[in-house]
Amino acid sequence: METLIKKITDTGVIPVVKIDNVEDALPLAEALKNGGLPCAEITFRTDAAEESIRRISNAYPDFFIGAGTVLTTEQADAAMNAGASFIVSPGLNPEVVKHCIAKGYPIIPGVCTPTEVEAALSLGLTYLKFFPAEAAGGVKMIKAMAAPYTKVKFMPTGGVGVGNLADYLGCKAVYACGGSWMVPADKINGKNFDEIEALTREAVELLKSIRG
Repeated sequence: METLIKKITDTGVIPVVKIDNVEDALPLAEALKNGGLPCAEITFRTDAAEESIRRISNAYPDFFIGAGTVLTTEQADAAMNAGASFIVSPGLNPEVVKHCIAKGYPIIPGVCTPTEVEAALSLGLTYLKFFPAEAAGGVKMIKAMAAPYTKVKFMPTGGVGVGNLADYLGCKAVYACGGSWMVPADKINGKNFDEIEALTREAVELLKSIRG
């Protein structure tokens, strides 16, 4: 888990992707790689997720893939068997978390309240997703929760973009951010991969300017 968290931290921004058509998986991965972010959290919001993860992991072994919106143990198994490196969920489902821990799957569940943070701590987890970030109070809420839970670190996702990325990454309790602004669904579905590559490159440059 430590190696995984270091990789996510070093990456800084994880593109959160919804793929409707599995044929878009490889061109999308190529656009992200060329733009400087050879990574993605592919969400299980569509039926194309599992096969998309499989195709990308087979074609690009060095591509860093997480499976997002994992709501069941069956989805967790499918994602990891397809080649995902880690599991992300929007909330904290104890059944799914315990299953992943038992199987040795790295999992980052979502939280947005102190009660959920304590549930995560009781399961031995200190690196969490903060979702939905902006709707749940943004940076102010993260700082408020980080005050009593000093060992917990957050990956805010949901409403993170160019305008507030610096604010989130400037928070000591944040280790990385999840964002979809460089991979909008309409551009994926429209096969506008050159535009996605350009948006990704801009995101990388923004990240560099923030981190110095």
